[in-house]
Amino acid sequence: MKPGKVDALLGIVFGDEGKGKVVDYFTPQYDVVARFAGGPNAGHTIIFDGKKFVLRSIPSGIFDIHKINIIGNGCVLAPDLFQIEANELEAAGYSLKDRLHISKRAQLILPTHRCLDRAYESLKGKKKIGTTGKGIGPTYSDKAARVGLRVGDILNNFEEKYATLKARHERILHDLHFEYDITEEEQKWMAGVEYMR
Repeated sequence: MKPGKVDALLGIVFGDEGKGKVVDYFTPQYDVVARFAGGPNAGHTIIFDGKKFVLRSIPSGIFDIHKINIIGNGCVLAPDLFQIEANELEAAGYSLKDRLHISKRAQLILPTHRCLDRAYESLKGKKKIGTTGKGIGPTYSDKAARVGLRVGDILNNFEEKYATLKARHERILHDLHFEYDITEEEQKWMAGVEYMR
């Protein structure tokens, strides 16, 4: 990789702005394509070699075998959704292991973050904001509070760290009288964690 300039593509937080398509168009001019913020609440639809892909976490530079792709520390990542996205790309012939790098400081979206997202939204009644319910807001809240789990945590004493944060969330959900069942979702989430390892 040669030294050079960095260009940033920013949206104005409305979604469906075409950021993924713009990045895909300019990718041949760059060595590295990096996501530095955001999560899997919306998808970037890309048509590449006549096939349609919806990327929610993985940068669209992944289609160019000569580019390094980074999911940066400002991103939030759901292991179960990441696994689905990665499997679709790998099934289509796009190798990720040598070209995709994930910051160990990127935050993990837990199943209980999704429950918190829905619980907070339901409390707002008519003033709800229209969240996607993917847990992104609560995950960033945990990041700011310095209690969240990061990608690097899956490599060291993860089960204990997960149980501690899950219990914290469950106390909040209990206080909010929010009913939920994450049994099946948690199994898929844990499979995603194992895939990321």
